[in-house]
Amino acid sequence: MNRRTQRAKDLDTLRGTFGNEQVAENERRASVRALFDRIAPRYDLMNDLMSFGLHRLWKRAMVREAVARLARHEGPLIDLAGGTGDIALAIKAADSARRVIVIDASAGMLDVARRRGGERLDYQQAEAETLPLADNSAAGVTLAFGLRNMTDPAQALCEVARVLKPGSCLILLEFSKSAAWFAPFYGLHSRFIIPTIGALVARDRRAYNYLVESIRLFPAAGDIARALDKAGLTVTHSRAHMFGVAMLHVAEKND
Repeated sequence: MNRRTQRAKDLDTLRGTFGNEQVAENERRASVRALFDRIAPRYDLMNDLMSFGLHRLWKRAMVREAVARLARHEGPLIDLAGGTGDIALAIKAADSARRVIVIDASAGMLDVARRRGGERLDYQQAEAETLPLADNSAAGVTLAFGLRNMTDPAQALCEVARVLKPGSCLILLEFSKSAAWFAPFYGLHSRFIIPTIGALVARDRRAYNYLVESIRLFPAAGDIARALDKAGLTVTHSRAHMFGVAMLHVAEKND
């Protein structure tokens, strides 16, 4: 089967890819970081255009889940691959006393987050596979549309499990496999419309070609649930958005 249409069965498959290209892991890491540094200034606008604003509704549901579960635990909330800080700021607005830390590997994305969040948030540039946090220290972790961009996503999930307090949760929002009847329509949108918007608005067609291919390759929801379980995180709740285009997983750290 052509790599353009083949969906990976496990996260380890992603380690040697950059979109539909086969690359070494260090090249993947450098290419993804450079890509997000380039598109950071127009990232939120592109998300609005690509999803017709629906990503904001999906993230709003994610924030509600996170805030409800944070009430059970003391400690900071980690917004991993936090990008421009939209989720971190929404959680901070709902839980003003909570320390919220945005962690991202891209300096460009963190620059945007700092301009938006100022002193309301904390910021750390770090790879998800080696988080600069103590064991059992986080009251929760949010991760929206970032897992598929990590160099070693399975190791990143293990790191999330390491830093979470027992009983606390990872709230994961990521693209997934859409319903069969909707797949042709979404396929046309992702193959032709998204790269065109990327070329016109972000002036970076290659970056959005990568993002489309990374979505197409990313494992389906059932495979992600198994990867979470392998990392020591049990899925307690899941919710599909837009006929399965995006999937929300709430995964609790085992005691």
